[in-house]
Amino acid sequence: MIRIAAVGDVHVDKDVLGRYRPALEQLPGIADALLIAGDLTRHGTVEETKCMAQEFGDLGVPVVVVLGNHDHQSDQQDQVADVLRDSGMTVLEGDGVVLEVRGHRLGIAGAKGFGGGFAGACASSFGEREMKNFVGTTEAIADKLGDALRSLECDALVALTHYSPVPETLVGEPLEIYPFLGSYLLGQAIDSAPTALALHGHAHHGTERGRTPGGVPVRNVAHPVIKQAYNVYQLLSEDVDAGLVTV
Repeated sequence: MIRIAAVGDVHVDKDVLGRYRPALEQLPGIADALLIAGDLTRHGTVEETKCMAQEFGDLGVPVVVVLGNHDHQSDQQDQVADVLRDSGMTVLEGDGVVLEVRGHRLGIAGAKGFGGGFAGACASSFGEREMKNFVGTTEAIADKLGDALRSLECDALVALTHYSPVPETLVGEPLEIYPFLGSYLLGQAIDSAPTALALHGHAHHGTERGRTPGGVPVRNVAHPVIKQAYNVYQLLSEDVDAGLVTV
């Protein structure tokens, strides 16, 4: 069994320091790794990222993250990623990592993701160059995510994104903004590999649980949705939700 703690949309700045830390310090006894599904900061500045690294660093378990749209706001995403890596975190964008956990290999493939919508209500690569570029961005990110998932040799495989791969975990958000919260292409990428669990954030007013068309459990771990410092899920178990704890 592998236990994964997960959260997203923590939006750390200096006024957030100390808010998550008491629960985070319990992690070594609760989970084997922490996965963070983007929006680590409010505006994607280096100073905010240093606060995030202080709050979520040196936890005694591996920390694996993807960036979110907020982390791109100041066009400092490369510096943001560097600060996080310097603090010991693994930052994924179209690639993956394999962790040795409890005698098992935990594979994590990650990407920010992008919008575009879902079956029956999605953008298409047709018409203006701007629309083709929009859809092309999602296609490229989804292709890299799928490649990363399929490339990992592991016992349990997790997909980590910021944008949602399914509409079910967006329920509670206005239908009009679904195309800006995720894309079915991410779901297709997840279904192209033997993925055990998909984690995302971004939809603050969404719903926690969903499934891809291929049956992969999807969990929206945005902090406003789970309403605690993190949720804990179990892999190599009959029920991924069996490890849920209150923190």
